[in-house]
Amino acid sequence: MPSLSFGQVVFPEVKVGAVNYKYLSSVENKEVAEPVRRLQTEAAEFNVKDPRYYVDDYNTYYVTFELPEGKILAAYDSDGRLLRTAEKFKNTVLPKAVGQSVVTKYPGWRVAEDVYLVNFHDRKGTTKTYKLLLENGDKRMKVKMNEKGELM
Repeated sequence: MPSLSFGQVVFPEVKVGAVNYKYLSSVENKEVAEPVRRLQTEAAEFNVKDPRYYVDDYNTYYVTFELPEGKILAAYDSDGRLLRTAEKFKNTVLPKAVGQSVVTKYPGWRVAEDVYLVNFHDRKGTTKTYKLLLENGDKRMKVKMNEKGELM
C-alpha cells in the first residue's frame, strides 16, 4: 500500500508596502473623476528601477503621464520615491463642495470650463485648486477655489 506524505514549504517573509503611500494619501479624493484617479495611481505605482528607464547615474527622474483629459509631471528619486508632481486636468467632474459653492455664491451662473490643478511636494504638502470659467448669458468671470469650495 502506498503511503502519502506531506511536506511543508517555507516561504521567506515578504513585506508589502507602497513606496508612494504618502502621495496617494495626500491626493486622495473620492469625488475626483476617473481619469484623474487613473493617472495618479499610475504615477504612484511607476517603477523607476525598471530596466527600460533606470540609469544608475541619475539622482532624479522626470516622468510625464498623459491622457486626453490631463497630465502629471512627476519627479522621483533614484529609489523610486515620488518627490513632487505638477498635475493639470481639464473639464473634470467637480466635487460637490465646489459645485455647491458656485450655485450659492453665483446664482444664475454656470461653469463653462474648469481646470483642476494639483501640486504635490513630499515635504511641503499638497495644494488642490479649481480654476473655473463661469458664464451668465454673455457675461464671463474667472474664479479660483480650493477643493472645499472656498474662494482663493
